[in-house]
Amino acid sequence: MTRTYGRKIAVILTTVSMIAAAVPGCGQGKYEKMEVASEETIGEMPEAEESGQVKMSAAEKAGEGAQPEISPSDRERAMAPAPAFTDVSDTVYIKGNQVRLRTAPDTGDDQNIAAVVNIGTALTRTGDSDDWCRINYQGQILYVSKGLVSSQQPQTTQETSAAAQTTVSQSGVSQISLDAGWKYADFSAIKSGTATLYRSESAGRKGITVCVNAGHGTSGGGSVKTQCHPDGTPKVTGGTTGAGATKAIAVSSGMTFLDGTPEAKVTLALAKVFKEKLLAAGYDVLMIREGDDVQLDNIARTVLANNMADCHIALHWDSTENNKGAFFMSVPNVASYRAMEPVASNWQKHQALGENLVAGLKGAGVKIFSGGSMEMDLTQTSYSTVPSIDIELGDKASDHSAGTLDVLASGLLAGVNGYFGKE
Repeated sequence: MTRTYGRKIAVILTTVSMIAAAVPGCGQGKYEKMEVASEETIGEMPEAEESGQVKMSAAEKAGEGAQPEISPSDRERAMAPAPAFTDVSDTVYIKGNQVRLRTAPDTGDDQNIAAVVNIGTALTRTGDSDDWCRINYQGQILYVSKGLVSSQQPQTTQETSAAAQTTVSQSGVSQISLDAGWKYADFSAIKSGTATLYRSESAGRKGITVCVNAGHGTSGGGSVKTQCHPDGTPKVTGGTTGAGATKAIAVSSGMTFLDGTPEAKVTLALAKVFKEKLLAAGYDVLMIREGDDVQLDNIARTVLANNMADCHIALHWDSTENNKGAFFMSVPNVASYRAMEPVASNWQKHQALGENLVAGLKGAGVKIFSGGSMEMDLTQTSYSTVPSIDIELGDKASDHSAGTLDVLASGLLAGVNGYFGKE
C-alpha cells in the first residue's frame, strides 16, 4: 500500500528528488513491486496513521505554521553528494543470497528495492563507484552495493548447485528442484514441483541426459502469466499467445482429442514410453512430469533442462482436427528474435534437433505435416540454452493408442540418436 506522508517530509523529498535527477539511471523506468527479505534501514520514514497522514505536532494541528522537523539522519542522507560513476562494461556476480537490487544507490530507503537475487546471479555492470555498481538487470538500470558482487564467479558450479537441490529417492533416481540461483530461474512463476532424473543402467550408458517434457499438466497454470522473452520484448509470431504480447500463460491446459481424451494425459503416456526406450539405449532421462500435476511452469521446465540435461524435448499434439501429422516448432526467421540471447547462441542447435526428430519419426513410418516444421515464438525456445524442441506428434484427430505411442517413441529415439551421432 502506498504511504502518504505529510508536510513534514516535503523538504526531504524535494532535496532527494534533486539528487536522484543527478544520478545516471536513477528514477528511470517502472519497477514491479515484489516481496523482499527483511533488511535494516537507516532513517526510516515515520509510520502513517490510519487516516494515511503522518502524525503532526500540536502546533501544526493548531495551524501555527510550524516548520517541518527533519531528523539528522534524513538530513544527512538528503544532503549527501550523489556517487560519481565511471562507465564500464563487464560482468559481475552476486556473492550472497537475498541481495537487493535498487532503483537508486541508497540503502536507507526500502521503497527503492526492485529485485532480490541470489548467489551466482550474473549482472551486466555499466557503472562503478567507490561503494556502488550500476547494473543492467532484465532491461532495468539498477544499483547494488559493491561489496555484494565479485568479478569472479562464486564457487557454485552447476554440479554443486544441482546437488544442493537434489533428493535421492532410490538407486539411480533423483528428485530435482529448481535452483533459484540458476540463470532465468527468477522469471518462473510456478516452481515448487520437482523433476525426476533417471540414470541409465545400460552397459552402453552414453553419459548424455535427455529432458523429456510431457506438455501441460500444471494445475492453475492457465491463471498465471510469465514474461515471453527474457529481455522483455514482445512475441514475434501468433499462437496460444498473440504476436506483440510480452506475457504468456505460464502453462496452458492443452486441448482435448476428438474422443474426449485430454492432451495432457496422452503426452504423459508417450513420455513414459519414450523414457524407457531412452534408458534402454543408454541415455539418462530427466522427466519433467510423471503424474497428472507438476507445479513447474514452462520457464521452470526449461531452466531445469538447461542445467540438468543435454537436450530438451517437449511432447505435444496440435489443436487442429485433420490428422495433419507430426512437425516441430522451428525458430522464427525474424532477425530481432534470432539476435536475442539465449536464442542467438542456440537457435541453430534447436533447428538441428528438430530436423533429426522429424527424420526419425518419418523413418518409423509416422505421417509428417508439410515440410516437418512450423515457425513459432515459444517461451521454451526463448529461454533455452541447450538444444530444445517442441515436437507436435499430430492433432486432435490423430490416433493415440498404445501401439501408436510405441511407434512414436521409437521414432523420437531414432531422432535423438541421429542428433547426438552427428555432434
